[in-house]
Amino acid sequence: MADQFTDAIALLKADHRTVEDLFEKFEKARGNERKREIAHQVCVELKIHTIIEEEIFYPAFRGKIEDDTLDEAYVEHDGAKVLINDIEASTPDADFYDAKVTVLSEEIKHHVHEEEAQSEGMFAQCRKTDVDLVALRDRMLVRKQELLAQEKSDGLPPAKPAVVNLQPA
Repeated sequence: MADQFTDAIALLKADHRTVEDLFEKFEKARGNERKREIAHQVCVELKIHTIIEEEIFYPAFRGKIEDDTLDEAYVEHDGAKVLINDIEASTPDADFYDAKVTVLSEEIKHHVHEEEAQSEGMFAQCRKTDVDLVALRDRMLVRKQELLAQEKSDGLPPAKPAVVNLQPA
């Protein structure tokens, strides 16, 4: 599977394309069961993606690229996690279900743009560092396989916001 992706960034970009495709399928889906299946797939893909980014990819670049870039990525992830948990706890016939999936899609499009922007995006900044992107890919693939196995056996737990305090003051 490692030979499928040239490096860590290629792996993350492939995840981006997978989720974009799922969002398109959701938009075209008819019937609550089909919508539920696709939304669940989106949520699983995004939970796994955010975990491997937050546990492995982002920490590898702390201090090597702009801190603001990484900080914003964590906060964007947290916003997505709140919607992911809401979507997973709901059903397609509930109020705002489709709207939540649509807003999640828009948030992810923005996040992907921030990461993939040609000259100043996160990935462009990462490529200019001395981090071994192939070794990073290998670590990320191992973790991704662990998470996929967990999803198949007993499911992934709800997404955990990392930096945003959701508790009222």
